[in-house]
Amino acid sequence: MQRTVKYIIFALFVTFFLTSCGDGVSLQRYFVDNQESKNFISQDVPLSMIEIDQSRFNEDQREAYESVNRLNFLAYKANDSNIGSYNTELSKVNSILKHKKYNDLIEFNDKGNKVVVKYIGDNEEAEEVVVFANANNLGFAIVRVLGNNMSPDKMVTLVSALRNSDLQVDQVQDIMNFFK
Repeated sequence: MQRTVKYIIFALFVTFFLTSCGDGVSLQRYFVDNQESKNFISQDVPLSMIEIDQSRFNEDQREAYESVNRLNFLAYKANDSNIGSYNTELSKVNSILKHKKYNDLIEFNDKGNKVVVKYIGDNEEAEEVVVFANANNLGFAIVRVLGNNMSPDKMVTLVSALRNSDLQVDQVQDIMNFFK
């Protein structure tokens, strides 16, 4: 009898432990699940492959840029025939990004397109920065920015500098072609 009680307590403990470890769907899991799905495009891009003119960067922007190692990119192309699916996927991403582990960094609208930047970490260091852009007529894109010693404050200044910079279109031509 005592042995049975021990087994039951052990089973409850293991069940509790295993269910408390998973906190739902993560953005990383969403990327893996959809990287080869229809209407999605996925790319992992080392930052060294993207040439950005850093001559106008201030010290904080340069530090933020150098702290980034790679970008994970996932996009969904919306069109007239997949509006229902698009709305479902958009809802999934919005649900993931509402999780308390994602801290708000900045949000802005640019030419009718909504861009949200969030991060995982604390005020001193971001483990991951997430850029989520949505344009109802095109689709949405998510960029996971991964690196070392990324400062959220400095990433804000980097995002604003990148918004005003001239990015070489040929470097991201495959991605641009996806949305045509």
